[in-house]
Amino acid sequence: MKILMISDVYFPRINGVSTSIETFRSELHALGIQTTLVAPAYPQDTDPAAPDIVRIPARYLPMDPEDRLMRRQAIRQWLRAQLFRDFDLVHIQTPFAAHYAGIEIARELNIPAIASYHTYFEEYLHHYIPFLPRRLTQAVARRFSRGQCNQLDAIVVPSRAMSATLRDYGVTQPLHILPTGLREERFCRGNGAAFRERHGIAPTRPLLLFVGRVAFEKNIGFLLEVVARVRQQHPDVLLLVTGEGPALAGLRTQARQLGLTEHVRFLGYLDRRNALADCYSAADLFVFASRTETQGLVLLEAMAMGCPVLALAAMGTRDILENAAGTVIAQDDLDAFANKLVELLRDEAGLKALGRAAESSARQWSAREMAVRMGALYQEVIAGHTRSQARPT
Repeated sequence: MKILMISDVYFPRINGVSTSIETFRSELHALGIQTTLVAPAYPQDTDPAAPDIVRIPARYLPMDPEDRLMRRQAIRQWLRAQLFRDFDLVHIQTPFAAHYAGIEIARELNIPAIASYHTYFEEYLHHYIPFLPRRLTQAVARRFSRGQCNQLDAIVVPSRAMSATLRDYGVTQPLHILPTGLREERFCRGNGAAFRERHGIAPTRPLLLFVGRVAFEKNIGFLLEVVARVRQQHPDVLLLVTGEGPALAGLRTQARQLGLTEHVRFLGYLDRRNALADCYSAADLFVFASRTETQGLVLLEAMAMGCPVLALAAMGTRDILENAAGTVIAQDDLDAFANKLVELLRDEAGLKALGRAAESSARQWSAREMAVRMGALYQEVIAGHTRSQARPT
């Protein structure tokens, strides 16, 4: 089986979509399923010679300088050179240039197309187009998603909440709940003591952690407000924010205004193989307040490192939090979230027990099992397309 994946984003751009693509491609390869990925070229490409990754020339985006927009003509030129290739299915990963190019490729090759719906755009767009009314951006996102999804043979969603949302939009094509799993190397703990020493953090200092894109929809400002309350009971509490993104400058300002310069550190991106693993292991508690996650893969990563989780159960995170040990669901209220955090930090033995339970629970989310299910979906969609082509018109 040969799959053509296409995405508007991939490493070295770090986010959940890149992680999901990398995880599935690696596990699918181990199952004997070949994938070729078409993705934008970045100035800092780390794998320009990878034979199964095609880098397409891309334009700079002034509103989001971390991202790039692939040039459609460059995609078409590549396609014309690939028409002899015997791909069986196109798997679209993002809804911008990649979606329209993916549909075009599928039609040219007369093969089915599916897509993974990674992002809850209804609660995303208004952060980036603030001059338009929120109700308008929500309506646009719903219409946009409905139109795109109904062009496909099937849609992969990471959670029950996202499946229900797309049905509410009017999506009529088959929806398959298939979250991204965790690869075995994610269960290798780092050196928390060494991390604390490198960063001048005392061994006993209460340490909170957020990992993810520093974007408006992640609701990190909520966490800063929580820390402002928690420090009244734990004067030495420290929140680490790892990642980059468009909300960073505003969050730095907010931290100063709240008097949190000694209680919040913005660390930028950390190397996933070493420094980030050490960071997870150093933390006492992972905190998360996003209301728009379609899955919340980063919660599973924290759990796999033995870091207990305190988070809002909203959208996709609910599937994880309601079915996992080692996690605590917080109310969507500043005082309630802060009070629960204070309560957890007071019980050192309880936190350690939660961490052990979290690691055990995370093992239920096996990347290999998810890849097996994805391979079965590919076969089902390809077979359905073949049958439809054989029917008399």
